[in-house]
Amino acid sequence: MLISCEKKDKTGALLADKKVLFLGNSITRNGAYVSYIEYYLRKKYPKNNIDIISIGLSSETVSCLSEKDHPFPRPCLKERLTRALEKVRPEVVVACYGMNDGIYHPQSPARMQKFQEGIQNLLQQVDQINAAAVLVTPPVFDALPIADKVVDATAEEFGYAHPYKGYDTVLEDYCHWLSALKMPDVQIIDIHGPMRDWIEAMRVQNPSFTFAEDGIHPSPSGHLFMARTFLKHFDFSFTGDLRSESNKMQSDSLFQLVNKRRKLRSDGWLKYVGYIRGDTVSHTSIEATELQATQLNQQIMAFND
Repeated sequence: MLISCEKKDKTGALLADKKVLFLGNSITRNGAYVSYIEYYLRKKYPKNNIDIISIGLSSETVSCLSEKDHPFPRPCLKERLTRALEKVRPEVVVACYGMNDGIYHPQSPARMQKFQEGIQNLLQQVDQINAAAVLVTPPVFDALPIADKVVDATAEEFGYAHPYKGYDTVLEDYCHWLSALKMPDVQIIDIHGPMRDWIEAMRVQNPSFTFAEDGIHPSPSGHLFMARTFLKHFDFSFTGDLRSESNKMQSDSLFQLVNKRRKLRSDGWLKYVGYIRGDTVSHTSIEATELQATQLNQQIMAFND
């Protein structure tokens, strides 16, 4: 089942006709990039079964670290991963982590090791269920739009409220380590590098350009950039301005249905798997969610009749 990163899936069949689980933090919890991915897949493979469940959890890490001033201990993927794999039973697991894992501090060997251990635990568990693993590098941390909040490396404390101004270099370390993984059974998709290059190119004409007004969470255009970069790995090609394309999608009836279904399943499955984020959340049934999702899928498939 696992697929080598040396042999990209040229048909996109890794994602079509498979049950795909997306894991991540608040960026995946927002999930716009997941909706864009599903929309493009449905446009390209209108007769195929597209079965994506996205259960990003805000504040989550794979490193199991948390900064002192965070209002509650950050949730760690390790706490819910086994349940997620047992309940969803995915054939493909896509994971996007890193943004929270350095807890907005300068890099340290200890924190780097915690990130590596978390990713390795994820890959081991995915391998145990014979599913394909796809690791996505984190998007860019952008200090420019939050220049009044960031602090330098000599600060006494760091965290989400006052991040290290060079924190993107920490994310670059994660990206370099992920890209260097010598694991033929794992695909790595680099979003961070292309996003950084795009931002730098755009700032030649517009010095204040950003994908993230709060430095962390991508805008709709940023999510669309993430989705397109992800799908280019599977040989999709795209044209059109990001902002205008994102705005156009919002009025596209097909996208609206895809997005509604993705949000419905995200909410339902997140609670059904269960998590600890300050409070403990757990639901005992997914049946009502999946019934509504089936009805929405029928409407989506009707676009192709």
